[in-house]
Amino acid sequence: MRRILTASVLGLSLAVSGLVAHADPMKVGMITTLSGGGAGLGVDVRDGFMLALKQADAKDIEVVTEDDAQKPELAVQIADKMIQSDKVDVLTGIIWSNLAMAVVPNAVAQGKFYLSTNAGPSALAGEKCDKNYFNVAYQNDNLHEAMGNYANTAGYKKVFIMAPNYPAGTDSLTGFKRYYKGDLSGEVYTKVGQTDYAAEIAQIRDSGADAVFFFLPGGMGIAFMKQYAQSGVETPVMGPGFSFDQDVLGAIGDAALGVKNSSHWSKDLDNAANKRFVEGFQAEYGRLPSLYAAQGYDTANLLVAAAAKASVKDADAFRAALKEAQFDSVRGKFKFNTNNHPIQDIYVREVIKEGDVLTNKIVATSFTDHEDAYAKDCKM
Repeated sequence: MRRILTASVLGLSLAVSGLVAHADPMKVGMITTLSGGGAGLGVDVRDGFMLALKQADAKDIEVVTEDDAQKPELAVQIADKMIQSDKVDVLTGIIWSNLAMAVVPNAVAQGKFYLSTNAGPSALAGEKCDKNYFNVAYQNDNLHEAMGNYANTAGYKKVFIMAPNYPAGTDSLTGFKRYYKGDLSGEVYTKVGQTDYAAEIAQIRDSGADAVFFFLPGGMGIAFMKQYAQSGVETPVMGPGFSFDQDVLGAIGDAALGVKNSSHWSKDLDNAANKRFVEGFQAEYGRLPSLYAAQGYDTANLLVAAAAKASVKDADAFRAALKEAQFDSVRGKFKFNTNNHPIQDIYVREVIKEGDVLTNKIVATSFTDHEDAYAKDCKM
């Protein structure tokens, strides 16, 4: 599915156009997942991104959106078409790290800017970093590192860990193990898109684990949690925010109540930008935002702020404007490290219920001004 969105299509007014009214036109190619089990993630990234452009009245930014269907080969085809035929200036939107690894190196080699709204594979943070690649979300290990750190403070000594077998999954468990000091009762990599977890739950039951850490984004996490709740296994679970965020909590249901998870963002972060985002997202779309929506929103606002300072046609000036990251982030403070990945706080959240709606609240801070482990390998 292909959509071209501009400010005029969204029916925006000139009332708040001062920031970008005189910016040079920019074309953005958004490749994201809008169908299949991972569609909720892509929809939230897209919706957060477009809300930010609407609030900024960014009439000079045109967005071409296409569905990658979570297929690397399709994402590559779309990126080639966007670069060669659509003549986009910036690419963004990819959710999955295997798709990012297929698309990003070729895109930046052609002089295009890529702003990541989600995927943060370790290779692109380290040896394969690039001056035109900016990750506005996190490096894949980060939220998992925070839960490894939390597992220590929670007193867990024998954790069973599990993630899908693709770059973000291996980064996930690598990150957890980097900070976790106890023993592992099991380490399992599942198939991407898997929906039946009976064998893995049996392994957990027999492992003697005192806790389970899992990273299963989108439909994978929904399937696992429903089956886990029905299994009768009472070993407590925890995970990164991806496994317990707004995009999946409604489908998981009350089985998620009380679960601890990590995130660099939460709807209860007390800053003006976040309040505007959460209220605006609910008003625009009739639902609470997820961390994916927050990342899409921040990415668009970074783009708007950079466009107000420099033309995307002047690559050096535009790159410098991106690096400054002078925008109001929903996370509060925000800055890029030397490898163009965020230095940011990471929190521990707990799943709660507000009325009939499952959501999260911050209960602790796991890391302050946290940097990823791969910046030292980035030689740009």
